[in-house]
Amino acid sequence: MNLEFLEALNDLGKEKGIDTDIIVEAIEAALISAYKKNFGSLQNVKVQIDKTTGEFKVYARKEVVEEVFNKNTEITLEDARKIYAGSNYGDIVDVEVTPRNFGRIAAQTAKQVVVQRIREAERGIIYSEFSNKENDIVTGTIQRIENKNYYIDLGKIEAVLTPAEQIAGEEYKVFDRIRTYIVEVKKSSKGPQIMVSRTHPGLLKRLFEMEVPEIQDGIVEIKSVAREAGARSKIAVYSADSEVDCIGACVGPKGSRVQAVVNELRGEKIDIVQWSKNISEYIASALSPSKVVDVAVFEDEKKARVIVPDNQLSLAIGKEGQNARLAAKLTGWKIDIKSESQAQELGIEYQSDYYDDYEDEYDDYDDSYDDYDENYDDEYDDEYDDNYDEYDDEYDDNYDEYDEEYEDYDEEYADQEYVEEYLEKRDE
Repeated sequence: MNLEFLEALNDLGKEKGIDTDIIVEAIEAALISAYKKNFGSLQNVKVQIDKTTGEFKVYARKEVVEEVFNKNTEITLEDARKIYAGSNYGDIVDVEVTPRNFGRIAAQTAKQVVVQRIREAERGIIYSEFSNKENDIVTGTIQRIENKNYYIDLGKIEAVLTPAEQIAGEEYKVFDRIRTYIVEVKKSSKGPQIMVSRTHPGLLKRLFEMEVPEIQDGIVEIKSVAREAGARSKIAVYSADSEVDCIGACVGPKGSRVQAVVNELRGEKIDIVQWSKNISEYIASALSPSKVVDVAVFEDEKKARVIVPDNQLSLAIGKEGQNARLAAKLTGWKIDIKSESQAQELGIEYQSDYYDDYEDEYDDYDDSYDDYDENYDDEYDDEYDDNYDEYDDEYDDNYDEYDEEYEDYDEEYADQEYVEEYLEKRDE
């Protein structure tokens, strides 16, 4: 080995992005393996490579003893002091045992070991790089599609987007660029495996963090995210600065910021609501775009009873219970929704002026949000009016897990005459 060898190591390190010291350690380990294999030595040996000249030497490590019983591992004090004058009993002395023809043998035997160690070092670097990117967004290119799995080229490695992590209805072709969320990075015998997702709530959160400077600066904070990928999502935002409009910051000028996120998620609807320490206000906000008359909180059961206007009932619940389900996920509370008529029939007392204060507080937000989707409420109402009859018939099956108390409620409002009466009143 010589200076040309060291230069080759430096070039290899730069090409592979590996520290030269790691390569040198791999070669030293390979030379020890080659020495023991070819010379049948049971000695405790080590190899040192001079990083200045490129020369290497093999040393046997021997203990200084009074009487030698094993010449491979022991040495007398007299012989030890010929090597190192300050040797004493019990010390370990390195004795050079480099064979004359070791260079050729070492090169042949160590080749595979060196290659393997370099490969392992590369895998370790890739694992460290991407493990630090867990819970972050990466952009890649679809490399191939196998068994409905998308294999995404991230440069140094491939990531896998499984069917379970794909948004229903989304389709990609080979060479399409795609943004995904890294869910997990794990080691395997074939190298690091990177699992990515398009459905994870973290994807929505990171997209807003990238689009909204106020979130990046810590002025606005995303408190909670609830998502049904491909359909609708809700995020709760908060700012400690009372002068900051956190919802307006996320919506952006003329809805530009939220629209960028919607476009990335291919049309997924997003409700941005105000987080509050007051759980009643928070739940009322979470049921947006529905209006709320009153919220009664039962902390022992972590349950809330919400009263809404009769003409807002379908909007509050949502198609197949989607709006109520997302609100429950967002707040972490179980929500029981009742109309004003039903509340009166059940003798439930509530504050009818609750919504007046709430509405005044969010007037500014409504104005700015209109720019994002000026037809949002009309589209939302029409969607639920068209599907209301079907929703009433199927409500028990789809919503039992959310709240068993809705069974009685569904039976009451499944009556077709009520629906027709409700639609007539609304049209008036």
